[in-house]
Amino acid sequence: MVYYFVSNVIDPPTKLYVGKDKFENEELIKYGWEEDFHADNLSSAHVYLRLRPGQTWDNLPAALIEDCAQLTKANSIEGNKKDNVNVIYTPWSNLQKNASMAIGQVGFHNSKQTRIIHVPVRLNPTINRLNKTRTIGSADTLFADKEEHLAELRTKAREKAKQAAKESEKLRKDRRDEKWAREHAYETLMKGEDGEGSGLKSNEDGFDEDDFM
Repeated sequence: MVYYFVSNVIDPPTKLYVGKDKFENEELIKYGWEEDFHADNLSSAHVYLRLRPGQTWDNLPAALIEDCAQLTKANSIEGNKKDNVNVIYTPWSNLQKNASMAIGQVGFHNSKQTRIIHVPVRLNPTINRLNKTRTIGSADTLFADKEEHLAELRTKAREKAKQAAKESEKLRKDRRDEKWAREHAYETLMKGEDGEGSGLKSNEDGFDEDDFM
């Protein structure tokens, strides 16, 4: 079971989702493709943020990060009762999972690719606002969501490659045309627009240059 929330502190609103428990966290880890938020040194649900095109994990609006952090704290049995909780967030691709780890537990491939936000206290107005948007879905949809997302990325990659090839071919053609123009510059100068002579009077009448002196 997965809980979906909508953060409307930015426009357009952003989708957040949370696993019901540590077992659901495993599904989120497996099929995630967004940012992961987790309470530092505390057991908590993993909160995922679905980025919009153009957004990156390290330039998220502060208000959106605050919503994610509050939701992470609220979904930690221990963290929800404490003040001054640190919440770590990182790209999903930076999550590390191996067989020696407990269910729901994760590490990081690169600790430098993480950020920490300090949460002094639970903000009930924030949690209440998010809870009003909550819907429930099946973890089975996570696989389909990721496959659809990957298909979109592949389509965009093909379109980008096709456009790059088109631009590259145009550049090669332009260079060929420029080379031809340079190599035939003298011929073009001497040739008139009608394909005949340039209009310069030649000495074909047999006159000697001395006859004009």
